[in-house]
Amino acid sequence: MSGDNNSAFMKNSSLHVININRHLKNAKSEVLVDYIRSDPLGITIITNKVSQQSDLQIIDQYVKNSNDINALQVEEPRLSQSESYLKIISISFFPYGNAQDCLTSSDIETILKQNQIFNNITLVSRPRVVKISSKSDMAIVWIDIWNVQSGSNAKMLINRCFNVGRYIVTIHKANMNPGIPQCKNCWKWGHMTFSYRIQGSKCIKCNSPYKSENYHEFR
Repeated sequence: MSGDNNSAFMKNSSLHVININRHLKNAKSEVLVDYIRSDPLGITIITNKVSQQSDLQIIDQYVKNSNDINALQVEEPRLSQSESYLKIISISFFPYGNAQDCLTSSDIETILKQNQIFNNITLVSRPRVVKISSKSDMAIVWIDIWNVQSGSNAKMLINRCFNVGRYIVTIHKANMNPGIPQCKNCWKWGHMTFSYRIQGSKCIKCNSPYKSENYHEFR
């Protein structure tokens, strides 16, 4: 909401907590508001449990009907979101049967858009495609998605299978591995690029001794 709305609403934040909780109790909700805080994007309402869409609608209606603010300047509310990390396995690194055309992030984005299980899923960043090994024709794809407080977006996808060409691929939960560096020479986890002692780089796509951007020049 606007800055003026924000300030006006926060002046009576304690009263709003009481009133919102009354509405939630009347609706037989188990959710209660603990407190309301202001932030640069508007107001954040902190609840004692994970809110459902029905709770959000009750709170939204109360805020818009409040005498303190201009309802026309109130944006649509949204539940807090966080990142969830998933990986897709058993997917071909050469989906077109041509060793010159390996799987790319753009290919994955197209595949996801065409599959109905991803209809309500939003990616945080572009997918990352890594070949399993130099001798394998298979890849692992990492995707980061926006997840709601209840975690339902990720739960809906984990252990699901879907078709990519003639392959059946599976979605698994993946670890974020915060703070663990990845070398851009050998593409292994656990050390920084500058600490890599072997001279020369390796291609992430085929593990050959040249950088990935030169992949097509050496194939």
